[in-house]
This record gives sequence, structure tokens and C-alpha cells, in this order.
Amino acid sequence: MRDEDHAPVSAAEAKALFAPWKDAPALLIAVSGGPDSVALMWLAARWRRALSRGPRLLAVTVDHGLRPEAAREARDVKQLARALEIAHRTMKWTGAKPGTGIPAAARAERYRLLARAARGEGATHILSAHTRDDQAETVLMRLLRGSGISGLSAMAHETARDGVILVRPLLAVPKSRLVATLKRAGIGYADDPTNRDTAFTRPRLRALLPLLAAEGGDASGLARLAARLARANAAIEVLTDGAERYLALTGRTAPRGQAREFDADAFATLPEEIRLRLLMRAINTFGHEGPAKLGKVEALLTQLDRCFMEKSPKSGPRAAQIRLKQTLAGALVSVSQGEGQGKIRIEPAPPRRRR
Repeated sequence: MRDEDHAPVSAAEAKALFAPWKDAPALLIAVSGGPDSVALMWLAARWRRALSRGPRLLAVTVDHGLRPEAAREARDVKQLARALEIAHRTMKWTGAKPGTGIPAAARAERYRLLARAARGEGATHILSAHTRDDQAETVLMRLLRGSGISGLSAMAHETARDGVILVRPLLAVPKSRLVATLKRAGIGYADDPTNRDTAFTRPRLRALLPLLAAEGGDASGLARLAARLARANAAIEVLTDGAERYLALTGRTAPRGQAREFDADAFATLPEEIRLRLLMRAINTFGHEGPAKLGKVEALLTQLDRCFMEKSPKSGPRAAQIRLKQTLAGALVSVSQGEGQGKIRIEPAPPRRRR
């Protein structure tokens, strides 16, 4: 690791990190009590004090009720927030916890509670303490799952979520620099043992990072890969926008509020990645069972291509033949062929019948 990766974050660096949100009315800081989030709160407080005018700061700690130490850690955060002249609030995950998938469920509930608190306080942004190390781990996780370009772009600096914007100002900062920052300031922090629990995927991958670094695959390189893929992903999204406009100019698209229709011949001329994204967008727009999985959309595209490669069955001059009908992620995808014209239609699937 380079020497600069152990240097505390300076006041000038913090000013640059938080500058995009200096005109926000209020900012909510997600603070678990660990070194990353405590450093985020301390840096934000120092930045805010240097401004003549700036956003109100509110620190929120979510107690998931999964560890007995969590309540004490929340109290410690509250005490530090008071010393930093920042308002603090603890929110609890109540109710039954799932038997499996605890990390994902806890993450979803945490963001739900944070977004609710932000809206209630008039905060436009939630500041999260994800670091360069977190970004590298995310790239590895998604690489092993076979994610596409979008997934391998890993975490974005800003993400719209539940009516507010989640921002990650420390995404390019190594965790070691945040620990050094707290050490210089004489500020303590909590140590969550679940971060080392190899029963979970992320800690297992975290333990592999030193071995990968020895082969040249350190956190800096993995984060750089994510940034480059994010750049490529943004370019492909622009091309997908243009493809949507191109298909709309065929004059044979359904009203946007009811369904999406693509002319099959025009659709077939587009690159595979663009066709996949167009399908994904339409399915996620009209479906009601969560985001469609890339692998399933890929399988659907294969079916569509095969469908139009086959000869259409003979029919009357004006009859349209339904060549394919499939439900995916709560959207109904159908293919029809008639009068020399093929159409791909995506619309909401009818409710499932109760058994």
C-alpha cells in the first residue's frame, strides 16, 4: 500500500469532497459507529463549521437488533454527534427477521429507514461512507456472479432512492486514510465482528484482497476498473436512449403509458447489448415483481431471435399470429406476426390466479 493511502484526509480535501452539496437545505449522514461512517460524520462536521452558510446535518444510526452491542454503539454515536454539534437520531429495525439473506434484508431495511428519516427532516441527500475498499469488494462480488457491464460498474457516486439521493463522497478514499483521520483526531469507533465473519460472502472476499494485491489486483485497480466500466456503461445508455427514439420513429409503438411495442425488423438491426437494455427497460417499467435478472432477459432475447428466424405459419391475409407469449418479472412479453410485420409487445402481466 502506498504511503499516501495512510495519510489523514485534510480539510481542503474534505471541502472538495462535500462541495457538491453545500447548497442543500439538509444532509442526512448514515453513521453505524464503525470507522468509515464516524470519519464521514467528523469530516462533514468540520466542513460545515468552515462554511458561513451551509446545510443542516443530521446523523442517523440504524439499530438492526442483530447484535447486543448495537444499542451501546448507537449511544456512542449520539454522544459524538452532540460533541460535533450535529443532531442525532437512532432508528430500529423492528419485527421478525428473515432466516436467510440477513445482510441483504438488513441493507434494504436500513436504506428504507434512512430515506424515511431524510424525507421527514427535509434532507435531499443521504451521505453514505462507502470507501474505495467497499467498491473493490463490490466489483469482486459481481464479477463472480457474472454481472454485465452495468453491474461491474459497481456503486455510483449518486443514486436516486425512495425520493432522496444517496451519495457516496468517500468512494475514492481508502479506508486506511479514514482510520488515520480518526487516529489523528483522537476519536474512537466501534469494531463490528460481522465484518470478519466468513459465514458471509463479503468478508470472505475481503480476506482475499491482500492475495489479489500481491498479484497486482489491489483495491485501487479494482476501483479503477469499476470507474472505466461505469464510463462505458454511461455511453451505452446514451446509445440505448437513441435506439428508443429510433424505434419510436417507426410510428408503430404503443402509447407509453399502456405498453411498449417494437417493430421486430427495426429491433433486429440493433446490437445485442442495446436490444437487451431495451427489453430490460420495458420489462422493469411494466413489470411489478422487481427488477428483471439479466440472465433471464438474455434467455428471452434468444427466444425472440429464434422466433423471427423461423418461418411464420401460414394464415389469412390480415390475421396476426401470436408467436410467443411469456411473463417475466411481472411483465407480459408477446410476439406477433402478421401482414408482413412483426411486433414485440411488453405490457403489465395480468394478476396471478390464487390457487
